[in-house]
Amino acid sequence: MESQIQIDRGVVIHGGVGTLTAAALTDEIAASYRAVLTEALLAGSAVIQSGGPAVDATVAAVQIMEDSELFNAGRGSNFDERGVITMDASIMDGATLDAGAVAGVTNVRSPVHLAQLIMARSEHLMLIGEGAESFARSQGVDVTEPSFFHTQRRWDEMQRAKERGESARPNVLGDADDVMAPASADGGPISAEGKSGTVGAVALDSAGHLAAATSTGGMANKMWGRVGDSPVIGAGTYASALCAVSCTGWGEYFIRNAIAFDVHARMAYTGATLAEATHAVIFETLQKQVPGSGGMCALDAQGRVELCFNTPGMYRGWIGEDGEPHVGIFR
Repeated sequence: MESQIQIDRGVVIHGGVGTLTAAALTDEIAASYRAVLTEALLAGSAVIQSGGPAVDATVAAVQIMEDSELFNAGRGSNFDERGVITMDASIMDGATLDAGAVAGVTNVRSPVHLAQLIMARSEHLMLIGEGAESFARSQGVDVTEPSFFHTQRRWDEMQRAKERGESARPNVLGDADDVMAPASADGGPISAEGKSGTVGAVALDSAGHLAAATSTGGMANKMWGRVGDSPVIGAGTYASALCAVSCTGWGEYFIRNAIAFDVHARMAYTGATLAEATHAVIFETLQKQVPGSGGMCALDAQGRVELCFNTPGMYRGWIGEDGEPHVGIFR
């Protein structure tokens, strides 16, 4: 986690807690991750620097990661137990508390963009499956053949998950066969493949407004119809006048504990700082229930940044008003 980072305005991102081990993360692979994280930060920052709203900045940043095969969102999404890719996303405007979410789409190139359109152009907050895809077509959203999202890496992860008998109830997180695997609650080894890699962004604009957005392909070999925390406002995404939060990790626990909203609630009801609130929900609430279960990027109205995770690593970065991107993978 990083503390004591402060920006006047800017963007903070995560690319998931399912990091490769230090041994597996060669210089070439690490450079690829850092390049996409940097591109995402620069895309979001360009919106902020031009005077654009925080919501647009989060979308710009997340779309870069959705278009990369490296992350479990958009083009790099996981397969479910049927061998079908379904994607979820959400966005929230902290200035108005308006939000939009989408779940279970199969052909939308940028689920986070669709979530933004649901927020802006419909009377609803969440649309799912074929209904969401119909709305996307009506709005001229970029849709494509499901084969566009098929990557060999994710297919192989799904097959290995099947071999291990993991589907509806995963043991925990990960992004590849050799990811860092924490110990389970009973001290035994935890399977760590294909359970994370969700991407997200939070932003603070020149008007002092906050926003958050999250996008995911869910867990590898997930049960058909499963939806995690990423499209659930208050669980995987939340933004208010106080803070903006985007989460990554084992979604069921984030939903049960309303993790993203809990950060806001601790600040609003107890006067906790952003650091105190994020650390409490990650290292107390989550850590006590399942070790190594996730992380988040968060930003408050004063520009204080938190990149908080209870795993060995989280793909992450931040950029302030000076336009200089900062990215990291391990602690």
